[in-house]
This record gives sequence, C-alpha cells and structure tokens, in this order.
Amino acid sequence: MKRNLLSIVILVLLLVNTVLTVVLMTSVVGTAKKTSALVDAITEALSLEMEAQAGPTGLANIPMTNIKVYTLPESMTIPLKDGGDGKAHYCLLEASFSINTESPGYATYTEDLSAYESLIKDKIFNIVSGYTMDEARTNQELIKQQILEQVQSMFDSDFIFNVSFGEYMFQ
Repeated sequence: MKRNLLSIVILVLLLVNTVLTVVLMTSVVGTAKKTSALVDAITEALSLEMEAQAGPTGLANIPMTNIKVYTLPESMTIPLKDGGDGKAHYCLLEASFSINTESPGYATYTEDLSAYESLIKDKIFNIVSGYTMDEARTNQELIKQQILEQVQSMFDSDFIFNVSFGEYMFQ
C-alpha cells in the first residue's frame, strides 16, 4: 500500500512539474519574442541612422584614394541676420569641399575650380547670412547640407559630395 501511495504522489508531482514547466516556458518564450522584436527595431533604426549619415551619394562607399579636398583659400567673414539683441554678429568660416575624382563632373570642372571660387563664396554667403548667431550655431549640419545642395545645383553635378568647415566661429 505504501508503494502505491508513493507512486501516486510521484505521479502527481510529475504532473504538477510538467504543468509548471509549460506555464514557465510559455511566459519566457513570449517575453523572449518581445525582446527580440525590440532589439530588431533598435537595430533597424540605428542602421537607418547610419545610412542617413553616409550622405545622399554614399560617402561611405567612396574610397579615400578617389577623394580630393578643395579648400577655399581665404576664410570668410559673414554678417549674420539680426538676432533681436541689437548687436551685429559675424561668422568666421573656412570651407572645404570633398570631391569624388571618379565622378563624371570631376574632369569637366576641377581643372580650374578656383575660377568658380567667387560663385561658391556667394552661395555660402547667401546661406549663412540668412541665420542668426544662435541658429547658425545649432544648425551647422543643415547649413552644410544647404551649401552642398546649392553648389551641386550650380555645377549640375554631384562630384562635390561633402562640405566641411575648418573654422566656424562667431562674434
């Protein structure tokens, strides 16, 4: 009788253990799926952000051997839009342009890029002077993007694919 009673207790404990294991696995698998979905969403968002930083022409895809840098020879002092404080503010900026030497427009324009220097400076002047000092400080990447778009439309080519500021100071 004791053996039968012991067998019944073991059987009941085995069934309880099986039921608890099923409940535990169900909750763990559900949580693991949600965690996996969250990690996938974060990875996708970071991947999109990395692609956005690469630029419209795929800056990351251009080898360093195909990049030439053209720096405007003189710093530009640009008066900024009135910020409402009654003081005149200026931006001192030195601009450089990254050029893809494998681009079709490279051979056409870069033999004497300095001939277009005044036109490029005019585009930079018009864009930067439209900002107040606070706006220009906080929107540096937007200003670079606007300059890049203007210069690319001026040359009707994307051989210039990046704008960099060596100096970017305000008074």
